Formats: sequence, C-alpha cells, structure tokens
Amino acid sequence: MKTLIVVIHPNLNESVINKRWFQELTQYPDLYTVHNLYQAYPDGIIDVQKEQQLIEQHGSLVLQFPLYWFNSPPLLKQWLDEVFTYGWAYGSTSGHKLRNRKFSLAVSAGIKEEDFAPEGRYQHSLKEILLPFEMTARYVEANYHPFYAFYGAEYEVSPEELENSAKGYRDYLQSLASVL
Repeated sequence: MKTLIVVIHPNLNESVINKRWFQELTQYPDLYTVHNLYQAYPDGIIDVQKEQQLIEQHGSLVLQFPLYWFNSPPLLKQWLDEVFTYGWAYGSTSGHKLRNRKFSLAVSAGIKEEDFAPEGRYQHSLKEILLPFEMTARYVEANYHPFYAFYGAEYEVSPEELENSAKGYRDYLQSLASVL
C-alpha cells in the first residue's frame, strides 16, 4: 500500500527543506500521497471523516513538519486531537484503525544536531523532544518507526545538502516500506 505523507508547514512556499522534500515526494504518486494540511485547511476547520478515510486508504503514515519551539506547528496538534478520536483511533472495545499501521515522522530542525546532545546547548536529544509523538503512536497501537531528521535548517543550506536530504528522505521512506 501507498504511504500517506501529511505535510504540516504553515509557510511551505518559503521553506527550504520541507518544500524540497514535498517536491521530491510528489514525483512518486504511485508510492506516496502527499497531503499538505495547511493548504487543505487554510481556515483550520478539519474534515475529520475525510482525514480518517485518507489514513485508512494507506498502509503507512508519516507526519512531516518543521520543529516549532521544540514541538510541532499548531495545526498538527489540532489534527491529532480531532482525527485520532475515541472509537476510531483508540477505545476499549472499538477504534483500532491505526493498529499495526506504520507510523513515523520526518522533521526539519533549525538548530544543529550537536545542540540536541546531552552536553549540547539544549541538553536533550531530538528523540526525547519527539517522545510525545512516539507515545501517541504507541497509544493507538500503531507501529512506530524512528524518525528522519534534517538538522541546521536555520543556517545556509547548500544545494548539495538540500539534494542529499531529499534523497535521504526518499531512501528512508523506501526502507520504511520494506519493513514488515
């Protein structure tokens, strides 16, 4: 089954990394459905049923976003709150639409990777910062996979770094698809 990539970036046209990733993945419509959340819902009113159906039509779910204040853009939090509902995403007797579905993140971080080390500027790893997403996936019994990240997006990114990140992301998604 295809992978659903939910892109959550409020200024995708001004982005460097996320825009390039978006462009890369749209070249493979047979493998990926690339869903731009801010474009789909500029008014912030989410069609929950449409989103749930879209997820159900795909084997894997990847949330792609820039790190905002050590979290996600606000529309992603709203999307999770509204789409991952009781009786659909979780529940005591029903609601297991995400059970065993591959679930991952693709994140661009403005700061450098060494700043996310225990001895770095922020003293916490990106894995630690993204733990709420992993816990959400585990709560809905999805099959969480380690994230893909680009570090240093605030700094000047060379064309070579940009292309390597897009290729690395595509390779990551291919490896995710091959995991049982």
